[in-house]
Amino acid sequence: MMDLAPYAAHEGDSRGRRHAEPKPAYRSEYQRDRDRIVHSTAFRRLVYKTQVFVNHEGDLYRTRLTHSLEVAQIARTVAGALQVNETLSEAICLAHDLGHTPFGHAGQDALNECMVDFGGFEHNLQSLRVVDELEEHYADFDGLNLTFECREGILKHCSYKNALALGDVGERFIARQQPGLEAQLANFADEIAYNNHDVEDGIRAGLIGVDELAAVALFDKHFGAVKSLYPSLGGRRLVYEVLRRMINHLVTDLIDSSARRLREAGAASIRDVRQHDAFLIGFSAETARDNRDLKSFLRENLYKHYKVQRMTSKARRVVRELFDAFFADPALMPDEHRAAGTRWEAAHGPAGRARAVSDYIAGMTDRYAILEHRRLFDPGERT
Repeated sequence: MMDLAPYAAHEGDSRGRRHAEPKPAYRSEYQRDRDRIVHSTAFRRLVYKTQVFVNHEGDLYRTRLTHSLEVAQIARTVAGALQVNETLSEAICLAHDLGHTPFGHAGQDALNECMVDFGGFEHNLQSLRVVDELEEHYADFDGLNLTFECREGILKHCSYKNALALGDVGERFIARQQPGLEAQLANFADEIAYNNHDVEDGIRAGLIGVDELAAVALFDKHFGAVKSLYPSLGGRRLVYEVLRRMINHLVTDLIDSSARRLREAGAASIRDVRQHDAFLIGFSAETARDNRDLKSFLRENLYKHYKVQRMTSKARRVVRELFDAFFADPALMPDEHRAAGTRWEAAHGPAGRARAVSDYIAGMTDRYAILEHRRLFDPGERT
């Protein structure tokens, strides 16, 4: 194992797990976290949860699983270069989307609307809920019993109100402190992977084109370099060559800029990182601007494309109708989820019932949500 910088997450300084366990014999504690995430039910479900395109629309589009693997790969590169904990960074990245609904952000938005009177729904909070409570693999505790550092990294965003109810992982939001560097770089690895791979999937789907992308400085710069070197290159090879250079540009800038920030801040411990007034991981000003421009292009030209909007509209309708049906009659849910609804309603009233329904829907894959909707609303579909 490489030597870690003093501001990295050192296992010996970990705040530990919610439930005490014997130390692993042949793994580090953060390796144990990563392995538990990979073996979880929620992680396997990510293979059939969409990024932008509904899963059944094509086998080559990104899913939450392929996205999570790509994020983890980028994070390990950055972590290694900055001498922070690679394994913890990887574990955070692999778990960051465990709470995502079917149908991507469309599903999340619809479920949040359904839950507006019952505490709302947010996928980062749901990811934490999955690893803390909903996974059922162990005799001695609910959830995966991950380390504090991994759980903290999963929770990227949190309101003050929610932070008050979360205990240890909510403390930094109340104290207005920063997370560890491994959590910080996971945020940027997520963004790098998401934006660049959505470009690829958008081109593959025919919703955006290379000519349109020429208006994006980051794309145009590397497109020009590739065409200069390979004038006759076209098709997928051209796109892949440009995208790999874009990703390399962003990752390299992130490493260089973050290393400079750490030096300038004089960070000598995790405490220094947490008490700094801003993230110490980040792009240079120029690259941050170019990355924002890419995000803006995707928002206006891909995510608002009428074909994506049609899919989004259908997805939101499916989620809303599933929620309304299950909330009105929890007996329509499978036994384990109905039982959970009964327990939660006894403890928390209607909000408990709603939370059990949202847990069930959030855990669905795209194809399962579509099938459940047919079972409930199509008289010709077998139940």
